[in-house]
Amino acid sequence: MNSSNIQKIGFATAISLVIANMIGTGVFTSLGFQVMNIESGFAIMMLWIVGGVLSLCGALTYGEIGSAFPESGGEYNYLSKLYHPSVGFLSGWVSVTVGFAAPVAAAATALGLYVNKIYGDVNAQFLAIAVIIILTAIHSVNLKLGSALQRAFTLIKIVIIVMFVGFGLFHKPDHVTSFAPNSDSWNQITSAAFAVSLVFVTYAYSGWNAASYIAGEIKNPQKNLPKALVWGTLIVMIIYTGLNFVFMYSVPVAELKGQVEVGYLSANKIFGHDLGQFMSLVIALLLVSTVSAMILAGPRVMQAMGKGMRQLSVFSTSNKNNVPYVAVIFQSVISIILVMTSSFESLITYVGFTLNLFTFLTVFGVFILRFKHKNIKPEFKTPLYPVTPILFLLISGWILFFIFKNKTEESLFGLGTVAIGFIFYWLSEKFNKEKNNV
Repeated sequence: MNSSNIQKIGFATAISLVIANMIGTGVFTSLGFQVMNIESGFAIMMLWIVGGVLSLCGALTYGEIGSAFPESGGEYNYLSKLYHPSVGFLSGWVSVTVGFAAPVAAAATALGLYVNKIYGDVNAQFLAIAVIIILTAIHSVNLKLGSALQRAFTLIKIVIIVMFVGFGLFHKPDHVTSFAPNSDSWNQITSAAFAVSLVFVTYAYSGWNAASYIAGEIKNPQKNLPKALVWGTLIVMIIYTGLNFVFMYSVPVAELKGQVEVGYLSANKIFGHDLGQFMSLVIALLLVSTVSAMILAGPRVMQAMGKGMRQLSVFSTSNKNNVPYVAVIFQSVISIILVMTSSFESLITYVGFTLNLFTFLTVFGVFILRFKHKNIKPEFKTPLYPVTPILFLLISGWILFFIFKNKTEESLFGLGTVAIGFIFYWLSEKFNKEKNNV
């Protein structure tokens, strides 16, 4: 196929993909779990600011690595070249099995729960599965159509959320929530509960690296990829801080504890019951954008792995529009299975630990890039290097330590997923060597 005929996406779609991947389930559902152990308004705000700074440092570092290796595949591509193909495979394995499929399932499940809260007769699980199937059908056929859908949903999402925050700031709540720092709030910030809560926050921010998975399909990726990662992350950081301020400002902490449908509770307080029901429905529809973004980005990792490994070559199968439809369908099948079988909270912790592990390795890879690949001159350089990647590694390492300490079972499941991937890689390599020696 003539490369000039292959559909490419521009900066607008790339940044919308980053924003749509990030603004999804986490920000509308995780606050209820955070306030179980952290009640200070100041500590909660710091939680989201720290998560934003962490993501921004990651995005800035990925910008340099992505500019040096501007092919699709994200961490699979980067880690294979910076460390060893086996490390890249393991990151791809995690992405293929749960990295995208699980967040798709979580976002679709949250969408179903929001709608069910308003219309009790709607089966939340059935609706979640239906949304996945419809979006899979769209993204399996045409990149141009899927890109247009992504841009439209993302723009609507931003406008609605900005309106939600604006109305929320003018709302006069019946309770008082203090956002001023005190000795107790500082104690909460340095606690294990704060570190564990960062799992939910980093899950909400996850997606800041989304554009790196489709770098090979972006016009001028050396320039547009870093811009999309950085600006997308900055926009979401501002939105998240404002949104969580409004959630805590409008709803008493006691009513938030343990609740998944945080946006629903806040909308009813701000707009009243009837209009609040409508806004809750709008929030649910916004999650369509998140599901769509991950169905668009995730299969590109499988496609890259399929091109690199004979045993997975089926995932590199593309249609005339260069869409890896087999990978798209496979990922969605896993998502549907997870919708039917998994619990929401354990799913987020399990995925959060596993994905943080590989983003940690990728960001550390910028040091390898600068010392081992001096012949590569990326168009984008990480600002404030080496402070930016070191800050990311310190915060991310702190999170990983406390997750493993306090959520050992979910962490071990994550490490078990990695171990299964290593066994698969080792057996594949052994099979290939034996076949070549015949």
